[in-house]
Amino acid sequence: MNPHLRNSATYSGMTIGLLGGSFNPAHEGHLAMSLYALKQLKLDQIWWLVSPQNPLKTDADMAALNQRVESAKKLAKHPRFVVTDIEIALGTQYTADTLRQLKRRFPRVNFVWLMGADNLKQIPQWQDWQDIFRLVPVAVFRRPSYPAGRGIGKAAIRFNDAWHPSTQGAKVARQTHKSLPAWVILDNKLNYTSSTKIRKDYPSWLK
Repeated sequence: MNPHLRNSATYSGMTIGLLGGSFNPAHEGHLAMSLYALKQLKLDQIWWLVSPQNPLKTDADMAALNQRVESAKKLAKHPRFVVTDIEIALGTQYTADTLRQLKRRFPRVNFVWLMGADNLKQIPQWQDWQDIFRLVPVAVFRRPSYPAGRGIGKAAIRFNDAWHPSTQGAKVARQTHKSLPAWVILDNKLNYTSSTKIRKDYPSWLK
């Protein structure tokens, strides 16, 4: 099942995690993080938002969108996982714009942005990055080389007062607009799989 812009009522009242990325390719790390978030945040679904093109990444070694979507679908077999390239239909490129459109199209859904601690450090480079924290709750996964998370980078410092301990993850995921910003670092097991390493070790995946 793919989220459709014309049947928003189907998702009414749900709390849905959004894991955005190139998925170039999707791998076990994406799956492990999603399964952990599903349980710890008590999510109804997780949508893997396969980006047509990450504005901060080159397309030099980027597989075609349909190939990346298929790689994600092969892994996301869980009945509560949805793989989608919905940003094409939304006409958005930047995460903040995607979130604005999703909240407008699905007004009765509680969305939660999911990202790795590596992206927490990088997020000040994103378009309207502070708006992301004000639009939806944010859940951060620990990542190799970024295990602590809370003290990482400008965003963590900027929104230090909005940080919550991992034990409050499910509560953070249900914060309404008036209670934002709110974010949490999940106490997930570190996973060393990476798309970069897969592309290096198995360049034939692009063919």
